[in-house]
Amino acid sequence: MLMSRQPSKKTSGAAEAAGAAEAAEAAGAAEAAEATGAAEAAGAAGAAGTGHPAPTAPTARVAHIGIAVRDLDEALRLYHETLGLPLHGRESVESDGVNVAFLPVGDTELELLEAMDTESPVARFIEKRGEGIHHIALEVDDVAETLKMLRERGYRLIDEEPRIGAGGVRVAFVHPRSTSGVLIELCEKGGDGRP
Repeated sequence: MLMSRQPSKKTSGAAEAAGAAEAAEAAGAAEAAEATGAAEAAGAAGAAGTGHPAPTAPTARVAHIGIAVRDLDEALRLYHETLGLPLHGRESVESDGVNVAFLPVGDTELELLEAMDTESPVARFIEKRGEGIHHIALEVDDVAETLKMLRERGYRLIDEEPRIGAGGVRVAFVHPRSTSGVLIELCEKGGDGRP
């Protein structure tokens, strides 16, 4: 926000603060109106110059952050026992070759991922990059529709169709080569309370 500086006058501190607040409010209102108009124009012209209409965001919620760990019990000693995060549950997801633990944090969760064997994607991730953030999961209303939109816009998909992930939730992954190096998991709302 840009504010022009007025010539200095001798006034009380309270009056100066009130005047500054009024000026900031007026400038903020003008900027908000300008930004709204610009956003509407951008939406009408197409998303980020792609020629595609701007999508309506299905949600802005991060469903969870996946963290690859070598030893789930050791990781739980840190996150659950030491830091005091509640343990929402544990399960094994045979189709992905992982043991998982969910720890709620605010409006999202940490999903700790331990490989079941050396051939699982999480084991390969740890071998190549070490332990750490594996993926970010975004909650969407409809995974199939979101995949369709991403495919039409040229994004590389790992999963062409939704599948069942942890907690019985429909999920799909988008390849990090087309998402600035971040593995994105799409999670559909519903299914055992998660996301």
